[in-house]
Formats: sequence, C-alpha cells, structure tokens
Amino acid sequence: MENRSKNGKLISTNGNKIPHDLVWDDTKAFLAVARKGTLSVAAQHLNIGIATLSRKIDRLEEARKIPLFVRHQSGYQLTEDGRELMAKAEALETAAAAFASEAKAQAGISGKLRLATAENLATHLILPALPELRTSYPELHIEILTDVTSVNLHRRDADIAIRMVKPESGNVTLRRLGTLGFGLYASKEYVLRRNKRANPESYEDDDCISWSEAQAHLSSAQWIRRALNGRQPAVLTSSLATQVVAAKAGLGLAVLPHFLATEAGLLCVDTNIGVDQQIYLVMHSDLSHSPRMRVLADFLADLIIKNRARLSSPSQ
Repeated sequence: MENRSKNGKLISTNGNKIPHDLVWDDTKAFLAVARKGTLSVAAQHLNIGIATLSRKIDRLEEARKIPLFVRHQSGYQLTEDGRELMAKAEALETAAAAFASEAKAQAGISGKLRLATAENLATHLILPALPELRTSYPELHIEILTDVTSVNLHRRDADIAIRMVKPESGNVTLRRLGTLGFGLYASKEYVLRRNKRANPESYEDDDCISWSEAQAHLSSAQWIRRALNGRQPAVLTSSLATQVVAAKAGLGLAVLPHFLATEAGLLCVDTNIGVDQQIYLVMHSDLSHSPRMRVLADFLADLIIKNRARLSSPSQ
C-alpha cells in the first residue's frame, strides 16, 4: 500500500514515488503493452479495442512528455525512460491491488453484533476505542449489553462476551486474554488519617464500602465481609461506579479494579488481596468463524492485550 510524503506525492511500500500525473487506468495500459510486447495481445488482455489502447499510450506519453516505447513492426519495446517508469507503474499496481482488496474485505463486514461485558470495561476501555473499529467497518453495528447477569450466550442473548468467570459448559469458544487486577483503595485524605493509627496494617478500625445483598456473592464483597469481622460496612452500593465515588468521598476502603481506582485518583492500600479475575473472550461456537465476528473478536482481543498492564496492576 502507498503512503504520502510531506510534499503530497504517493510513495509505495518499497519507497518508489508515484507521480501525480500517473493515472491508474493509463498505467494498466502501459504495463500491459510493456509485458505483452504488442498492442493486439495487450488489448485482448485488457478486453479493450486496439485503437482505445493506442490512445491511452499516446496520452500517457504526452503527459510524461517523453517516448515510453520504440515502435517496431514486430512490437513495442520500452525506451530507457519507459524502463524507469516501469518500477513506478508496478508500485502503483501493487498499491491499487491492496486498496481494492481492503475495500472488498471491509464491504463484506456488515450487520449487527451484540457484545456482553462488564459496565466498567465498556465505559472505560471498549467504548473509547470503538471509533477505530467503526472507521474501518462503518457497516458493522455493535450493541453493548452491560447487564451481564441476565445475558446468556447459549440463549443467544448476545453473540460475544468479555467474561471474568470461565464458562464450564455450553457450545462456546473461549480465549483467556489477561487479568483484571483488584486492590484495596481509599481517598488520599482517608489514607492519611489511617496512617496515623498505631496499627495501620490492621483493618479492625477501618470503615469499608461493600456491595448490596444482590451482589454479596462477589469475591470483593466476601473480602470486605471478612475484613469487617462482624461489623457493618459504612455504605453498601450496587455498582463499581458508585463504589468509586464513595471511596473518593472518604467513606472508607473499597475493593476496586486497579485501572478504575487509579484513574479516579485513589490510593492503593493493599494489592495482595487475592480477588483478581481472569478475562475471557467468549463467543458461541456456531458463530466463531463468521467474518464479522472475527473482526470484533480480534478488535477486543487486541484491545485487552494492549492494555494488559493497565488492567492487571496499579499504574506506576
């Protein structure tokens, strides 16, 4: 494929500059005559008339202001200038073929796919990157479902999912992409207060932010329950977004994903709390070879792999 230099001229991948006045339609004619050696064979190859082909060659020579062929009764032979132009014409041929191939591939990727994922990943990771995918595949439409507790791939509620729990059954294809790391976080003011205690390593005097009853099964909720050791949490919420806000307000300690907490400006009190989760890309096996599914799956996999460090550990 070609790029553009600072002066706007096309440059092929092998470094050959492609002149502005080198029109692809005339270039095809030039290459055909150079390779076939006669107008008749080249015209047959291009499926055009000999007179039309001759006009294209004349127009190209007039635009270049140099003869490109020596005409003999036996056929056409390249001049020295023609041989020099040959490399540039072949570069344009390569660029045109690559463009056509990419355009054809993108034109075939269309339709709607439903992606099920956690709201924090959708909001802070996937949606900010989605314009890149939409630019390449404007006819591919994505529906993002964040109420993951009610979404079931087996029922085809969604086509593809980013899960933090490994599926143990069902007709699905999965791939482990990385780790979602968690730590114990609090506001700067709260950390300063607790560091003045005689025993800041203990949690017996800490206020904690935990999950509502419907989310009590979560490993982070269970960690908080053990840390409280029978005491009541300062506040209960039903989403990570509200837990981040509660921690920023200084209401206590919260178990949060590293990437959310550090973006919010919270301080990490402990990184070794044992509630990290694996990140899996899961799709229904019947759809795994669909071209549009592969496009979305590759996009999600590349995105998470590129952000592995950010997702797995506190930012440095």
